[in-house]
Amino acid sequence: METFTLSRKELHRPGLLKALCGGRLTNAQVAAALRITVRQVRRLKRRFEAGGPGALVHGNRDRPSPRRLPAAVRDAVVRLMTTVYVGFNDTHLTEKLREHHALGISRETVRRYREQLGHPPKRARRAPRVRRRRVPSAARGALIQIDGSPFPWLEDRGPELMLLGAIDDATSEILALQFRPAEDVHGYVTLFRDVFTAHGLPMAVYGDRLNLLVRNDAHWSVEEQLAGTQAPTHVGRILQNLAIGYIAARSPQAKGRIERLWNTLQDRLVSELRLRGIRTVEAAQAYLAEFITDFNQRFGKPPADRQAVWRRPPRDLALRLGCGYRRVVARDNTVRLGPRVVQLRGARSYARLTVDVRELLDGRVVVLHDEVIRGEAPSPGPTFILKPRRAPSGDRRPRRVGRARPLPQRLPRLAPNTHTGRRPLATHPWRRAQAAAIRLHEARTGRTFSRRSDGGPNH
Repeated sequence: METFTLSRKELHRPGLLKALCGGRLTNAQVAAALRITVRQVRRLKRRFEAGGPGALVHGNRDRPSPRRLPAAVRDAVVRLMTTVYVGFNDTHLTEKLREHHALGISRETVRRYREQLGHPPKRARRAPRVRRRRVPSAARGALIQIDGSPFPWLEDRGPELMLLGAIDDATSEILALQFRPAEDVHGYVTLFRDVFTAHGLPMAVYGDRLNLLVRNDAHWSVEEQLAGTQAPTHVGRILQNLAIGYIAARSPQAKGRIERLWNTLQDRLVSELRLRGIRTVEAAQAYLAEFITDFNQRFGKPPADRQAVWRRPPRDLALRLGCGYRRVVARDNTVRLGPRVVQLRGARSYARLTVDVRELLDGRVVVLHDEVIRGEAPSPGPTFILKPRRAPSGDRRPRRVGRARPLPQRLPRLAPNTHTGRRPLATHPWRRAQAAAIRLHEARTGRTFSRRSDGGPNH
């Protein structure tokens, strides 16, 4: 089986062309997404229909370059490299070949020939540059760092917990801490709620590449390919709706301030919890407010800019902190989200309209249409945990088609058949009335109409 590899430029072409051949996209839409002409799209479509994705690979792939150096030039360079200029570094040898032998080749070509011969370089490459410490943000609220740390915070007195935290990058002060059984959406949304209500909205958030926070999967829907970006996660959409940027760190060292915080907390916080004999998660969560105040007084540092840049949260902050979905209203003016059904209020019917359904942090389900609340379901209770029911981009994905159900058996007919194909029988009520009218007309006029084999008149 022939294998092929698509380049970065050709990566999204099979998916778009498949949608084009299926009639879901037009030539103009695919041309705009790929930034090519409609004429080129037609060429690609013909190649895709004839040979599949492998036909989209450029024809010059794996062919020798027409600009390659002649074999005589390569042999001359190799001969001089191994005889006259033994021990010369790549740059020096390139200069000698150009000045004394009229061989105008690049230093990279000389290096490649040397590596093919197995000769080591004259000097080792320079060591990688030293990573400098990132300068902290100047003002409070410009950047906050978030992360989670699994650790036996209660030691042997309780279960192992996940501690989610947020610190201010300018002052290294703890903004909020939250104990959770695991790193989940409910914990991060609760953490953001505590930060936003106590301090305000930051300009940006710095965290890791956890799939709860950013998309790190390889799936691209047709809509995402046309838009040129993947749909965010539920937490990412909350930050996006609040105009908060998210910076995904590529290594733990990139967010070293909060990583160093965990080393401190695993020493001090564990000792404080042990000193107070705290054994339950509720008691540990209640003590965190006192611990944060004392920690910030001891280890907090003043920012470079005294003017904070926190933004005031919106009045409908509670409506924004949750998972959002797109649903179609049923004919009885209800919307279903999992096992929960929300009845829309008002005299108007919203049947077959697409509405926004949000499952909030406190467990309520709110239905919005044109940014107005049209229905609401109460919270199931204090034990509710916010969990995504579907990815944000899943509302646009086609549902899986299950196994077809067998048709029910037809019941026997209790009345005689009145049709044979497209024509009704002579016993049909309409045909009977027509025949009676014809006989009455014949009696009045004395004319006789010919009959077809099925009893109808021939006009």
